Amino acid sequence: MTEIDTFTPRCRRQLARFYADEDAATAIEYAMIASGIGGVLAVTVFSLGANVNNLFTSISGLFP
Repeated sequence: MTEIDTFTPRCRRQLARFYADEDAATAIEYAMIASGIGGVLAVTVFSLGANVNNLFTSISGLFP
């Protein structure tokens, strides 16, 4: 038996185990959810930023 003959079944087992592992898929799903939430927060802050700034400016103008 040559070295390549023993390498091939071992390689197949490792590849089968790699394809069956779903831990990385779960991590990627959580990362996608977190990036989606971050995107929504960024858009919200960007769109409300001028209004909040005007609100604080008007409030600060009330106290001379």
